[in-house]
Amino acid sequence: MTVPETTEATRATGSAGDIAPVAPAASTGTEALRPHAEDAFADELTALAAADDRPRPARWRLSPWAVATYLLGGTLADGTVITPKYVGPRRIVEVAVTTLATDRALLLLGVPGTAKTWVSEHLAAAVSGDSTLLVQGTAGTPEEAIRYGWNYARLLAHGPSRDALVPSPVMRAMADGMTARVEELTRIPADVQDTLITILSEKTLPIPELGQEVQAVRGFNLIATANDRDRGVNDLSSALRRRFNTVVLPLPATPDAEVDIVSRRVDQIGRSLDLPATPEGIDEIRRVVTVFRELRDGVTTDGRTKLKSPSGTLSTAEAISVVTNGLALAAHFGDGVLRPGDVAAGILGAVVRDPAADRVIWQEYLETVVRERDGWKDFYRACREVSA
Repeated sequence: MTVPETTEATRATGSAGDIAPVAPAASTGTEALRPHAEDAFADELTALAAADDRPRPARWRLSPWAVATYLLGGTLADGTVITPKYVGPRRIVEVAVTTLATDRALLLLGVPGTAKTWVSEHLAAAVSGDSTLLVQGTAGTPEEAIRYGWNYARLLAHGPSRDALVPSPVMRAMADGMTARVEELTRIPADVQDTLITILSEKTLPIPELGQEVQAVRGFNLIATANDRDRGVNDLSSALRRRFNTVVLPLPATPDAEVDIVSRRVDQIGRSLDLPATPEGIDEIRRVVTVFRELRDGVTTDGRTKLKSPSGTLSTAEAISVVTNGLALAAHFGDGVLRPGDVAAGILGAVVRDPAADRVIWQEYLETVVRERDGWKDFYRACREVSA
């Protein structure tokens, strides 16, 4: 069995004529800056589907075992290498996948930068072959984004009808037995969040204007992501939280694991931007990760020196951003090799969010830790130069 191709044009929301067709993705010839997971890893999904002989839940493209293999990586019997999409405890992925195989929704919880969105996208791609049924949560997300809206031209011309109704990504997922995604659930206003209660408990979405409802078909489920570290967060009601099985994604357990994650993601992003490969800059990646981990944890790697932590999260995602920007500097204004001067400004920007308090913390860290560390003299000088 192969994974059927899903074109961008078939992902347009609303009824025919409401939204212009989207240009085809990279898999059909154009160069998308960031292809959807099901497009970027189409070969791996196809290989897994062909080798997968285990039972699959209704409307799943892969079995739970194959979904976990897709996320964690492995080698198939025919020699196909499945690259890891998530580096972390296997049990976390297994619990997330089995949750989706039940009628209980999945909430991926964690501090910023723990790959919640990344895992959510790849889970949807592996389960449903389509990761684009997405509601992006913001303070301004309306109820219509979760339930449905209206094509007002048709509504005024012909009155309420199914033709005038514009389904949300969640409504489409219910009707088609697919996986919907809600990103940053806690950023959505509480009254809009609670729109999900009926959907998740009764598996139905009433349309009172038409005296109708949409019932979820087998295969439907929902993945939400949330964190409680950012300002402006709206806590989930206890009624809504009970509808989710919560899986907490931790920060990388070891420096080596975090270096591996940063290297992999920077390499993927770099290839899409035609930036140089990272092996020659692995020392700088390790330095960035070390700085972020020590300031984040409030103690040096050897445990001998306690440190003050700045106000920023200093997440793995920020480390990826710093290194990617450094690679771009090295490629366009250097010799293509990642050096301390290429990452120093990015580190300063990530650490010093509060100019008053964070700058003092950063200067103290530079003078008491970085300056005295063997082999870090060039890094110290580069950081001192941008911090002056």
